[in-house]
Parts: sequence; C-alpha cells; structure tokens
Amino acid sequence: MTRASLDKQPHEVAAMFDDVAARYDLTNDVLSLGQARLWRKEVDRAVAAQPAERVLDLAAGTGTSSLPFARTGAYVVPCDFSVGMLAEGKKRHPWLPFTAGDGTRLPFADDVFDAVTISFGLRNIQDTDAALAELHRVTKPGGRVVICEFSEPTWAPFRTVYTEYLMRALPPVARAVSSNPDAYVYLAESIRTWPNQPELAARMQGAGWTKVAWRNLTGGVVALHRGTKPAG
Repeated sequence: MTRASLDKQPHEVAAMFDDVAARYDLTNDVLSLGQARLWRKEVDRAVAAQPAERVLDLAAGTGTSSLPFARTGAYVVPCDFSVGMLAEGKKRHPWLPFTAGDGTRLPFADDVFDAVTISFGLRNIQDTDAALAELHRVTKPGGRVVICEFSEPTWAPFRTVYTEYLMRALPPVARAVSSNPDAYVYLAESIRTWPNQPELAARMQGAGWTKVAWRNLTGGVVALHRGTKPAG
C-alpha cells in the first residue's frame, strides 16, 4: 500500500501508522515546526488529570501523549489500533498498559474513565460519530473529554498559506524525515477535508456531550475541543 484512501479503511490506516511508528514523533516535531510539543502541553493542561483518576488516551500511538497524565499519578491507558505504534511505545515505555483497540468499538466497559482524550487521531477513524459516541459510553457520568485536532485557521490570508504548505511543502519535508512519506500526503488531505470548529462541536453534542466548547491554538491550525458527560 502506498497511501490510504480517504474512505479511511481501518486496516489501511493502521498499516500506514505501523510503517511510520519508529520516526513518528520526530517527524511530527519537524512538520509542525516544533508546535506539536506546545499542543501536547495544552492538552495536558485541559485534561487536568488528577492522582488515581482513570484516563483513556485514544490514538496514543507510541505513548508520548500519555506520559504527562501518568506523571500526575493518574492511571492512563494508551489505546491505538496500530499494533506497530503500540509495539514501538512498549519498547520505550514498558510500564504503560498499552491496549489495542478500534475507536468505534472500544474494548472497555461503560462508565469507566474519569477523562478521555484523543489528539490528532479522530479524523483518522472511519466513523467520527461512532467514535464520539464510544468515548461518551466509556466515560463516567460527570467525566470529561478533550479532543485536540487540526482545524481551520481563523485568518483567511493565513488559511490560504497554510493550505499551500500542507499540499506543497509537507510532502517533500516528509520525504526527508519520514519512513513513509506517502502517509503524510494522506494526512495532509485528511486535514483539508476535516470539519471546522463549529461543525465538530455540533457532532460532539450529537453524541451526547454537553458544555461543549473549543479554543483555537496557533491561529486555528489546531483546536482544543472539550465536553462533559451529563452527571445524571
């Protein structure tokens, strides 16, 4: 397979991430011009994990995004459908309970987690609405969700420049640093076709989340969405 089609067949997307697992974190840092680390800090702040809380980190990849939650004393479960990513993560962080799972059929009981989060993974799941509903199902009443995802820049001139970067600059940069540059062509296209901030918020509400709000990062290149599962 050279690149995954935009119908996001799970086995193709998983295979794509298996291919890029070893250098995924490095490539992300380069392609985001160092912003990826700042975005992770904002996710950590938004989740606000507490000692002894249960946190689900979906699409956790190699577990880099899970480490801040673990450091607070929370019990974090890194979950991903790419076995290659999980294997790379287990080599780096053997103490974390890496779990294979499909975002539309999570291998967890109802009402388990105090917080659920997914960063840059929701758009790679074939059925977005099913994934939002599954995250809702496994969250305790009163629990919270934090979604960090690429979005639509708010300033029109920058939006044009950004789109040009995605489709023209990103592939050659990816060729220089990634083990599977075609995967990043897919990722660029998936970003362009992803719902904007209000559209994603509406879909979260449709899945049962309340108090839905978002905050733009890096001028809307990324948006941090939050929601709460009703307590009663």
